[in-house]
Amino acid sequence: LNRIKASGLKLRFCTNETQATREKFVKKLQGMGFDISMAEVTAPAPAACRILKERSLRPHLLVHNDLVPEFAEIDKANPNCVVIGDAAENFTYANLNEAFRVLIGMEKPVLISLGRGRYYKETDGLKLDVGAYMKALEYACDVQAEVVGKPAKMFFESALAEMGVPPQQAIMIGDDIVNDVGGAQRCGMRALQVRTGKYRPCDENHPHVKPDAYVNNLAEAVDIILQQL
Repeated sequence: LNRIKASGLKLRFCTNETQATREKFVKKLQGMGFDISMAEVTAPAPAACRILKERSLRPHLLVHNDLVPEFAEIDKANPNCVVIGDAAENFTYANLNEAFRVLIGMEKPVLISLGRGRYYKETDGLKLDVGAYMKALEYACDVQAEVVGKPAKMFFESALAEMGVPPQQAIMIGDDIVNDVGGAQRCGMRALQVRTGKYRPCDENHPHVKPDAYVNNLAEAVDIILQQL
């Protein structure tokens, strides 16, 4: 990352992280030695807050406890929508059922999902992601969720707008064939798939998404990008 910054290229971290505030997320990465500031992070919760304010929506939150501070300035009384994120241990039957009841009681249910990932990888293995629970609520309430975060076009476009860069001049590096690579390509960006993280060899036979290139790790991706300058 230091090499990218030294080359004068603009850099943005597009994350679907919804188990922590951006502040905590940045501190975690800084602790790992990444030179990163909050201004360089595009994350779903702040994007969702913009939408909630614009549309005068009051959310019932089904999110991780650590994410709640991101919604501190949002009116949550008498909810008229549901916001779902990767709630992890908070995805109990009781909590899902409560969100279901809020939605099913509305004339026009509004479900906002902070991403639609199926699973992600942690040190102790693969974990179910928000998309699985989003689908459950969609099915139960016969509603289509509005996705904020990758792979939503609007999410990538806001990151590009923040950098002031057209999609043709941007390249996405990610480990998720659908949310990272597919989402970026649909916006007109190029995308590299890293063979690390949640990558699995079967990703290389994906029926719809074909990355612009595969790289073994982040360092190799940086090499390719800098060679093309």
